[in-house]
Amino acid sequence: MKVGVLFSGGKDSVYSLYKAMKEHEVVVLITLKPLNPESYMFHYPSIEVTKLQAEAIGIPQIFKTTKGEKEKELEDLKEAIKEAKEKYGIEGIVSGAIASTYQKSRIDKICEELGLESIAPLWHKDPKTLLLDILGAGFKIIITGVAAGGLEKEWLGKEIDLFAFKQLCDLHNTCYICTAGEGGEFETLVIDGPIFKKRIKIEEAETVWDGSAGMFLIKKARLEDKN
Repeated sequence: MKVGVLFSGGKDSVYSLYKAMKEHEVVVLITLKPLNPESYMFHYPSIEVTKLQAEAIGIPQIFKTTKGEKEKELEDLKEAIKEAKEKYGIEGIVSGAIASTYQKSRIDKICEELGLESIAPLWHKDPKTLLLDILGAGFKIIITGVAAGGLEKEWLGKEIDLFAFKQLCDLHNTCYICTAGEGGEFETLVIDGPIFKKRIKIEEAETVWDGSAGMFLIKKARLEDKN
């Protein structure tokens, strides 16, 4: 089946793409950049880097902006998916939803209206197991946003390795941070992995911190060959 993947560049959308590539023909990535950092639907920090990711993976991308207003942003998503259907002949949409009924129900509704199958390969997966699976597959992940007690400024730009995974598990046990970040506790960016022909090299970034939450904003990045 020809499918498009809703692509934020974070661990869940990249891993959903990875799994979809094993079962379907992925012909396009669909990315929406919200102008509102508080978007209910879309990933915000360093979303522009998805253009490098798409190039590194070798799949065309539809990249659109949205004001990021609750519910209204869904019309922008629907238009982007409609464009993907018309231009690439997709029959289904893959999303990285894990537990958010808000997101999945709205994606399902758009797909139903456009006559597409909604595919969520990570739906209801155990967060700890899922993150271990992603790391085990060889993906390199950094944190680009934090918004939860226990996640301080030093987490911004940090790679999630097995040690960081253990720290997240410990935080889950003490202050109920979802190990997968599904509640918006943290945002991520994948900079390398088995489906990347080149890796992303971050050359310039800015850390923004307000005392309780923050973002790792990538100002300059490029693709580099793998050794």
